[in-house]
Amino acid sequence: MIKISIIEDDKDIRESLAILLNGTQEFSCVSTYVTCEAALKQIETDQPDVILMDINLPGMSGIEGTKIIKEKLPKTEIIMLTISDDKQDVFNSLCAGACGYLKKNTPPLKLIEAVKEAVNGGAPMSMEIARLVVGSFRKETHSNSLTNRESEILKNLCNGSSYKKIAAELFIDLNTVKFHIRNIYRKLEVNSKGEAIAKAMKENLT
Repeated sequence: MIKISIIEDDKDIRESLAILLNGTQEFSCVSTYVTCEAALKQIETDQPDVILMDINLPGMSGIEGTKIIKEKLPKTEIIMLTISDDKQDVFNSLCAGACGYLKKNTPPLKLIEAVKEAVNGGAPMSMEIARLVVGSFRKETHSNSLTNRESEILKNLCNGSSYKKIAAELFIDLNTVKFHIRNIYRKLEVNSKGEAIAKAMKENLT
């Protein structure tokens, strides 16, 4: 069972998401919160596998909350679910530790798929956000640059692909993908998917 928490101040959206998740096989919405402050008091007890996080919340922002929650629950995947498509918000969210970034108008089936992708190692993003991220890349040559294969894998990760999907698309073994991911993290000096994508955006890597 995939346990999910929701942090969203809009009551209608919060309740609709909870109904959708609880009505999905293998999903359980274990908690909902209006603010990050409220979530931080209980989230370690909830131990969710995935958190759906709004950015514009009363009090602490979702980006600030993501950073604190990831320090407390490093294995929990956080997907930003917001109306903002501002590049800086995307970048800051990924730097804070979010694994994905979706618009609130994401269709229900796509949202369900995104949660599954996050649990399976993917970095789910709305199509327009993925285009924004990939579009910020440009090729450069460095002595310590990523190999062509590593660049391919990083781009696939930015498109929201899970490790299994990357392996299938590139016709390589799953363990090979994980090996390359470790090398990407080492070269970029990061510790998560979100940080890797954010650094690639910032430094225009490919």
